[in-house]
Amino acid sequence: MEKFSYLNRSNLEYIEQQYQNFLKDPQSIEGEWRMFFEGVEFAQSLTKTGDSLSTKEIDVYNLIQYYRDYGHLKANLDPLRLAKPVSDNFDLKNFNLSEKDLNQKFQVGSIIGLANSPLKDIISKLEKIYCNTLTPHVAGCEPRIRTWFHKEFEQSEPVLKLSKELKKGIFESLAKTESLEKFIHTRYVGTKRFSVEGGDALLPMLERAVLSGTPLGVKELVIGMAHRGRVNVLANFMDKAVEVIFSEFEGNTIDSTEYDGDVKYHMGYSSDKQTPHGPCHISLAFNPSHLEAVNPVVCGMTRAKQRRNKDTEERKTVIAIQIHGDAAVIGQGVVAETLQLSQLKGYTTGGSIHIVINNQVGFTTNPVDSRSTRYSSDISKTIKAPVLLVNGDDVEACVRAMDMAVRFRQEFKQDIFIDKICYRRFGHNEGDEPAFTQPLMYDAIKKHPPILKKYTEKIVAEGVIDEEFAKSFYQQKIDNLQIILDGVRKSPPTIKPIAFDGLWKGLRRGTADDFTKTTNTTIDKKILLKLSEYLTKEPGEIQLHPKIQKLIASREQMVESNRLDWAMGELLSYASLVYEGHSVRLSGQDCKRGTFTHRQAVYFDTKTNEEYCPLKQINPDKEFCIYNSSLSELAVVGYEYGNSSSDPTFLTVWEAQFGDFSNGAQIIIDQFLCSGEQKWARMNGLCLLLPHGYEGQGPEHSSARLERYLQLCAQENMQVCNLTTPANLFHAFRRQMKRDFRKPLVIMSPKSLLRHPDVVSSMEELAEGRFKEVIVDPRLADMSSVETLFLCSGKIYYDIDKERVSNPTKKAALVRVEQLYPLPKAQLASLINAAPKLKNLVWVQEEPQNMGSWHYIMPQLMTLLDDLGVKKVQPKYIGRTFRASPAVGSPKVHQKEQAEIVNKVLQYF
Repeated sequence: MEKFSYLNRSNLEYIEQQYQNFLKDPQSIEGEWRMFFEGVEFAQSLTKTGDSLSTKEIDVYNLIQYYRDYGHLKANLDPLRLAKPVSDNFDLKNFNLSEKDLNQKFQVGSIIGLANSPLKDIISKLEKIYCNTLTPHVAGCEPRIRTWFHKEFEQSEPVLKLSKELKKGIFESLAKTESLEKFIHTRYVGTKRFSVEGGDALLPMLERAVLSGTPLGVKELVIGMAHRGRVNVLANFMDKAVEVIFSEFEGNTIDSTEYDGDVKYHMGYSSDKQTPHGPCHISLAFNPSHLEAVNPVVCGMTRAKQRRNKDTEERKTVIAIQIHGDAAVIGQGVVAETLQLSQLKGYTTGGSIHIVINNQVGFTTNPVDSRSTRYSSDISKTIKAPVLLVNGDDVEACVRAMDMAVRFRQEFKQDIFIDKICYRRFGHNEGDEPAFTQPLMYDAIKKHPPILKKYTEKIVAEGVIDEEFAKSFYQQKIDNLQIILDGVRKSPPTIKPIAFDGLWKGLRRGTADDFTKTTNTTIDKKILLKLSEYLTKEPGEIQLHPKIQKLIASREQMVESNRLDWAMGELLSYASLVYEGHSVRLSGQDCKRGTFTHRQAVYFDTKTNEEYCPLKQINPDKEFCIYNSSLSELAVVGYEYGNSSSDPTFLTVWEAQFGDFSNGAQIIIDQFLCSGEQKWARMNGLCLLLPHGYEGQGPEHSSARLERYLQLCAQENMQVCNLTTPANLFHAFRRQMKRDFRKPLVIMSPKSLLRHPDVVSSMEELAEGRFKEVIVDPRLADMSSVETLFLCSGKIYYDIDKERVSNPTKKAALVRVEQLYPLPKAQLASLINAAPKLKNLVWVQEEPQNMGSWHYIMPQLMTLLDDLGVKKVQPKYIGRTFRASPAVGSPKVHQKEQAEIVNKVLQYF
């Protein structure tokens, strides 16, 4: 190693100046310098620049700083002792010191509480502080954070004093943890449960989070975790009935809820824990096997719960705890995306506590093959978050780490990581053989005593408990588990229907019948006109860009001419909801302005850059929140899903920059949004605005992959729409909040149609209308003469309508299917029945044949025709051919293809 130096002889003059500043005003210099000078008598030594004592003091200071920053390299962190600590870096010669200096006394030792002490004593204390089983990794953090941790570790007594009672509580937590694992392991041999064994300290750590948090104002914890240890957390921390857990293993649960369900190690739960400082509500989020996908969901849930607690400034009442695996936390990109949300105004939750269950192996992959950093927790460096590295076998150190993490989070409102280095007693699951790929590790694990055994021996030796109590307590747990299992086998428990309480009180589960009913979304026209003034009048207090002034004037003209464009329809929808007492949250990349400069929901002062949002002025008791997001789809959509699932009182909308980019959030869409209700009975009303339409912008700016959303549709799980009028968008959003149930809403939103002269609606259509699942042909009075019925969706309607005007006919009708799922079959049936001369039923789309709506709607139309007894008519297709890529790159080729589609339709006119 090269000689290490924080300070050196050449900057003694500068050090002297800093010292003089310190004497005048300690607060005038940076924290690191204050630490250097506090309690040190440098006056004489620093003025004698040739004095070897002064340089030696600096050398010792550098040594102290190196231990503070890198003592973790030498720390006792691996319970299996497979990873060798790095000690060469701490060789005295690297700091211009030698063994001759060990007995020399140094005043600089005062900064760790050893003023004028021998170097050997200083080193001994540094080793005890920073090279033990719990050590900080904070070298890259801000000075004030480093100072906080240095004080935490260097104080003579720890903040958390572990009394006999607390130690007994730790023992009992470990005993309950291990007894459940052993019991399941012997009763359900080889059955997957993803045991926590080897990382058992997680359970007392979570208990400590509650006990340390409630005195500091914590009312709720929101936990996200993957499968490792989840069953044990559910039973022994969340207090989920063990009867239910055993029935899930038995497979004999009586379930009449009509949900599809999920495997036991994906399930969430909520409960209340009583503490001396009041109750603490605990929520464990449901999670799929996509290990880290739950992280942003948990953050969104936390934000919503903080809002419910009216804690949007301090954000101390609700804390998110994210529990990671070592391979996943560094390998899954969603972790980095979520970390980047942590300090953003629209997404901050005041910091998450991260626990890495560091098994030192990912499935069968060693760390050397799964990451390029020393620690899996090094992902924390992306936001300069502090890390506490702890030996998972030292349960008391793990508990102290959690206590420290809670106190840090409450004080600094930032994320913090606990990297709990432990091991995995079995393979990735209980049916796996880990010795195939990690023979040395598993040879060591076989010989390694369980955490409970080690801790029991420790506290028995300390006189906290005796061996008889330890044995009887453990056996009592085993016996009780057997009694519960016997009962479950005789009388399986019944799953109770979900209770809609809290913010969900008054809501219910939506059914197929609900989609056949019309929801009243009207609003008094006078109110709507009054609300429009917020969008048509300039705010006097800020300097507007000339083009914004022109936009406001044009919006006033829209109201006067009664021709409202898409943006006005959208903004008036939000305005009406806020006015009526419904809060709105809209987020996405560039959504304040809108990708296509259409929304302009926020004005920026040209002199100060100050923001002004007209819709925020409507109702002081309700919120209109609009946030430009980070350049992320996966984390932001996950966040909004969590937000929406915890607070149905908000209309929550995420807008993609282009709909094409929404597949960056495919995991959230697939595993949470479309399937969460059936798997977990978790309702959600999140709305997605996905700009979609073929306009010659190439393969990545044309398609929101409508076909994928339609493929995900079943069991009335969501709504998928391709809207063509401002009025329908207005009513779609209002319908979302006026119903007494919540379903996700996916809208293929327009691009060129935003400014299309025909894409307008009247104030009456907004005020007095309703959502139209189907829009009949406005150019036909009736269907009696129709021989060809064209069904389409989205922008293609206007392309066709523009060309058919010159050749009117009563023999062809062009009908828009605005809501593709649930398909409005009754309305389509009425149209078909109203056309006795019908010969052709044609689906028209601009997407390729293997994309868009065709493969979804074709079998449904066939079934519908068969049910109606229309035997001679079969659905036909007009659109692009089968393609591997959504769209061509050449605008000219695009125009040619688009014209071919339109001309094929016009042949029937």
